[in-house]
Amino acid sequence: MLDHLPTPLAEFILFGLKMAWSCLFGAAMLALLIVTHLLWPQNAPIHRYDFLFGAAVAIQILMLLTPLESFEEARVIFLYHVVGTVMEIFKTHMGSWEYPEAAVIHIAEVPLFTGFMYACVGSFIARASRVMDLRYTHYPPLWATIGLAVLIYLNFFTHHYVFDIRYLLFAGIGLLFWRTWIVFRVDRIDRKMPFLLANFLTAFFLWVAENIGTITKTWVYPGQETWHLVSLHKLGAWALLLVLSFVMVSLVIRPRVP
Repeated sequence: MLDHLPTPLAEFILFGLKMAWSCLFGAAMLALLIVTHLLWPQNAPIHRYDFLFGAAVAIQILMLLTPLESFEEARVIFLYHVVGTVMEIFKTHMGSWEYPEAAVIHIAEVPLFTGFMYACVGSFIARASRVMDLRYTHYPPLWATIGLAVLIYLNFFTHHYVFDIRYLLFAGIGLLFWRTWIVFRVDRIDRKMPFLLANFLTAFFLWVAENIGTITKTWVYPGQETWHLVSLHKLGAWALLLVLSFVMVSLVIRPRVP
C-alpha cells in the first residue's frame, strides 16, 4: 500500500508504524490505565491495581507465546521490573508520589503492577533494537556505561539525603555519548540520529505518558489534588532513567556496530 506514496512520506509512515509496534507493551498498559480509570466500577470484586497487575502478566505471557516478544526481551523486562519496583518502594516511602487506591498485590505502599510500567521502557528499547535494526557508532566502553548507570540509579536514592549530582550526571552522559549515533533502518536505507537527541525525544514522550498516568489518577504527585501537568523538570529524570535503561538492555542485548 505504501508503494504508491512518495518515498519520503512512505518511509515516514513506516517509521511511525515500526515505533508504534516497538511501543506495543507500553501502549497496551497506557490503554489499560485510561479504560480502567473511566470504566472501573466502585463495587468491583477486585481492586483496579490488582486487575492491572493481572492484565500486565497476561500480556507478557501472550507476547511470549507468540512471536511478539523474544525471551531476551523478557529478560530485560524482568530485570527492569525488579529495579523499578525497588525504586518505587523507596520513592513512595519518601513521599515523592503516591498510589491513592487500594491493592492486595503490593509491597509496602507500592502495587506490583508499577514494575511493569518501568518494564515498558526496557521493552521499548529491546523491541526497537530488533524492529528498527539498531546499531551504534562510537558506543562507549561497557565499563564506563555501567559505572554511569550505577551512579544514576544511586542518585535517585541519595539525593534525598546528600547533594543531588544530576547535573554532573548530565555532563557525564554528554561526555560519554556526544559522538554516539544510533543507526537504524526503516525500510531499505540506513538512517542515523544522535544518541543524545534520541534520548531527549524519548524522554519527552515518556513525560507525556506520565501525564496520562496522573490524569487517570493511577499515581499522583504532592500538590496534585487538582490535576495539572507534571513539571517539565521531570524530563531530566526521564533522560537519566533512559540512559540507565539503555545500559540495562546492553547487558542482555549487546550494542552492535553498523
